[in-house]
Amino acid sequence: MKHPQLYIPLLCILISHNAFAQWPDDPEIDSRVQRGIDYIYNYEFEKAERIFSEVIQLRPEHPVGYFFRAMIQWERIICNFDDESQDEKFYDLLQVVIDMCDKRLKQDSNDVTALFFKGGAIGFRGRLRGNRGQWIAAANDGLVALPLVRRAYELQPTNTDVLLGIGIYNYYAAVVPEKYPYVKPFLLFLPSGNREKGLEQLRTAAEKAKYAHVEAAYFLMQSYVYFEKDFRQALEIARKFHNKYPNNSVFHRYYGRALIGLGNMSEAQKVYREIETRYKIKQLGYDSYDAREAYYYLGKIEFQNGNYQSALNYLYKCDELSRKLDKNGASGYMALANLMIGMIYDDQGKRQYAIAQYKKVLDMKEYENSHDEAKKYLAVPYSRR
Repeated sequence: MKHPQLYIPLLCILISHNAFAQWPDDPEIDSRVQRGIDYIYNYEFEKAERIFSEVIQLRPEHPVGYFFRAMIQWERIICNFDDESQDEKFYDLLQVVIDMCDKRLKQDSNDVTALFFKGGAIGFRGRLRGNRGQWIAAANDGLVALPLVRRAYELQPTNTDVLLGIGIYNYYAAVVPEKYPYVKPFLLFLPSGNREKGLEQLRTAAEKAKYAHVEAAYFLMQSYVYFEKDFRQALEIARKFHNKYPNNSVFHRYYGRALIGLGNMSEAQKVYREIETRYKIKQLGYDSYDAREAYYYLGKIEFQNGNYQSALNYLYKCDELSRKLDKNGASGYMALANLMIGMIYDDQGKRQYAIAQYKKVLDMKEYENSHDEAKKYLAVPYSRR
């Protein structure tokens, strides 16, 4: 779940989450799978490893244990996403799932379990490839997996867990091309989306799905923050799952983002200070991306409160991390942090330094009217008064 890229080819997002839908009809296995999933979300990977090793021993012919063994590796990767040394192991674990499903499909081409887990494995492979910038390989994975998932949905259309993937596709196929036009070539030969239907399906999956309700809630929360701007509902989800999975940095960060969106700066400050602390003590899952976000919002809050020196300390740290993380040009964090630094310099009477900051912002990609703001303050110095 970490650092989701909304421009990942939509096929891979759709396929990678349909594998939650088909499980062994065995209460003992079911209980283990549920506990194992909870361990994965709470970053308790060793416990999850033990659980799914047991599942594999008990049901060696079923792909569920093998699939979630790969999902543990997925979460390990996104806990330290810049480290690509773990990628090949992830691909190898997914290939085990794919090979197992192929054997089942040779015996029964309508084996829904095999269709879902093969589609899920290929989808997650494409998802990582997309995050690594391997767009053609990612799109190919999506195109291979799509017929598998569509066939599985035809065979089992009433499964509420299946609604996760269908809802993701309907929603993001409608809204992502509007915000990220460069994904349109990936969608030329795919069905069009439906924003409202997608949201309804995600809500149903979040409320009723047996295994996929957390993933559905995550994508629903993401939709509320980035596209719907419904921060109140996003906060409800983020708070619930941060309490349930306190070690999960993704729900922790969305908790802060929702509070920022609602203008609850005092509570957001507490959340981001805790994220900063967890980063400093090197808690698993809290990496430089989490720290950069925390430093940015803590700096912004201090700036709004007029605490300039504290704000500068945070914004400098945000800028420093951005220089390490922004491999393909300045991020919004870097651009907006440098804009605020210039505004602080202006209000402190350091006009020469402020001008340098504004010019620096103009050399970066524009985020949230950063260019217009920089031009405005180049013409007329910023003043808090």
